[in-house]
Amino acid sequence: MSGNLGQSETPTVYHERQRLELCAVHALNNVLQERLFTQDIADEICKRLAPDARWNPHRSFLGTGNYDVNVIMAALQSVGLEAIWWDKRRPLEQLSLAGLVGFIVNVPSNVCLGFLSLPVRRRHWIAVRQLDGIYYNLDSKLKAPAPIGGEADLRIFLQEVLSQGACELLLIVPHEAGEARPWLNTVT
Repeated sequence: MSGNLGQSETPTVYHERQRLELCAVHALNNVLQERLFTQDIADEICKRLAPDARWNPHRSFLGTGNYDVNVIMAALQSVGLEAIWWDKRRPLEQLSLAGLVGFIVNVPSNVCLGFLSLPVRRRHWIAVRQLDGIYYNLDSKLKAPAPIGGEADLRIFLQEVLSQGACELLLIVPHEAGEARPWLNTVT
């Protein structure tokens, strides 16, 4: 037992910061809470997904990342997990959080050049994960993980994200949960 009675220990939260256009790699590692994937591994997945393509459709032709959902899904499958698309037409009350590893969310993002915001919109992947009862926004563009709170706070956060319109929510679940669909609570 620690000598700091009355002080709660905050969990160590793994959080990768944004580099190049590697937000998909960062989101994968952040949701898994360890560095399992690199740019080289993501590029290899791209090659496997489109072995004969002159210009690989699953990443930026500049070689800076910007990986699509197919790379995320293949990466998760390689570690025994699945990404399940959440049907945004369903109310979030039907989302059962038990058994979920976490979430990866695709959101619109502004492109900045230094302090200058360009009139170009790109896509950005962020991770959300629960640790010791607290959900965290593990967006690689943040300086540090941002605590969201408990289940009610998470639902508010997800509703705000989804209300932006052009967003996608992926539920990260163990592979064996895929058929059973334990994340779907149709009794409300």
